[in-house]
Amino acid sequence: MNNVSVITMFFLSGLNETMNHRFVLFFLSLLCYCIIFLLNLALTVTIILDNNLHEPMYILLCVFCMNALYGTAGVYPKFLWDLLSPVHVISYYGCLIQALVIYSCGCSDLSILTLMAFDRYVAICQPLKYHSIMSKQRLIRLVCFSWLTPFSIVATNVFLTTRVKLCSPYISRLFCVNWSIVQLACFPAQTKVNGIVANITIIIYVLHGALIVWSYIYLIKTCVNSIENRTKFMQTCVPHLASLLTFVVAILIDVVNIRTDLKNLPQSIQNFVAIEFLIIPPIMNPLIYGFKLTKIRKSICVVIFKISKSSNFI
Repeated sequence: MNNVSVITMFFLSGLNETMNHRFVLFFLSLLCYCIIFLLNLALTVTIILDNNLHEPMYILLCVFCMNALYGTAGVYPKFLWDLLSPVHVISYYGCLIQALVIYSCGCSDLSILTLMAFDRYVAICQPLKYHSIMSKQRLIRLVCFSWLTPFSIVATNVFLTTRVKLCSPYISRLFCVNWSIVQLACFPAQTKVNGIVANITIIIYVLHGALIVWSYIYLIKTCVNSIENRTKFMQTCVPHLASLLTFVVAILIDVVNIRTDLKNLPQSIQNFVAIEFLIIPPIMNPLIYGFKLTKIRKSICVVIFKISKSSNFI
């Protein structure tokens, strides 16, 4: 019982062995964050400003990009600060908030990807009912659901973590995640409820994945015998599948990193594995959609043309 104390600060040890290259890492990370910010912001603003893009598929893409901005904002500023700081600390509540942002962003991503799959299923398999099923009011409710439900589920997980007595302030990662905090518990019996709720959360989002698979089974069946539907599938579903694959691979790597012991790997590889889901999907998704979807590509070209014309005029 003597080891139990009120922890007000956590020490993040993920960067301890890579500080010899911290300035190089800082500029690479800053460049990466700027690219993520600009790409996702550009796509978000383009969809908001162009009335021709105010359709369910593009609105969901806009929400997807906004979620990427939200998730990366919870990690990169603190990570960049740590690269320039000799001591890597974060307050107890700051750590919980960061865990909440990261997890809720990941869960929201999967919810939005599920809505995108459902939208494509209705558009291709039930085109006559599309506008009645994906009405503006229903779309708004679905978008709110895709944000508020994951946030509430993750907030419940994080709240349960606040009940756990901790024996150590040292987290061997670049940033805070809920499971890393739970592992610091003095009494494993206290974490049983955390484990149960965490497993329920995993089941909920596995079911999201099952719904996506179900949607694409019907999509593929519908598209096989129709040239028009095959064209629609290639134009609108392939970017979604690419985003889904990128997301799933990134999340699986992160789950393996959290749930298994990777201490035998070099620190630099451990760090990349820990942060890759906040690098690859946020960069790849706007590029995939921006290049593949014709309407977005044309809209971006128009915006660039107007900006260049204005600058030449000035």
